[in-house]
Amino acid sequence: MAGTNVFVKIPLERVGALIGPNGRVKERIEKRLSVGLQVDSETGEVTVTLVPTAEDPTVLFRAQEVVTAIGRGFSPERAFRLLEDDDTVLKVVDLREVVGKSEADIKRLKGRVIGKSGKTRKIVEELTEANISVYGHTISIIGTMEQAEAAGEAIQMLIGGSQHRTVYEFLHRKRRELKKRKLELWETPPEKLKL
Repeated sequence: MAGTNVFVKIPLERVGALIGPNGRVKERIEKRLSVGLQVDSETGEVTVTLVPTAEDPTVLFRAQEVVTAIGRGFSPERAFRLLEDDDTVLKVVDLREVVGKSEADIKRLKGRVIGKSGKTRKIVEELTEANISVYGHTISIIGTMEQAEAAGEAIQMLIGGSQHRTVYEFLHRKRRELKKRKLELWETPPEKLKL
């Protein structure tokens, strides 16, 4: 399995963020995941290679996700959230699939998701505990499956034209459901848990 590669193309202006000061971000990804990163700073193409000593081949795809997240506008610190546990995911919504290649429509939808002075994005992040990046023609989410799902639904509602107030009400309801589920999990005796 060693020597296996995956390829990612990131925007040229994100190459510096991926490499980091003195190569520290790139080095951290390589050490943490037992992969090698070869970054072409002229094309934005990144080759992720599994090193021979890697014990788990799935780290190749986790590294691909981290590189993609940085390429989609997340800071390396937020992208490293993908390394915290297996339940954390990256979800990318390509606005071109919604409105085509119209720059004006993409800009309008991004504005709806960001909100005035970033208010909408901040509220979605606070209520779902997910991280959101609006970059280029994409909106990306990092969070647990439940967090990413809730944030994704909210973003789809905004893109679909729902009023911001309706989206906030949905998010408050979703947050209460998630808290209630967590509380029930803690209160359930171990013998009644379905594992």
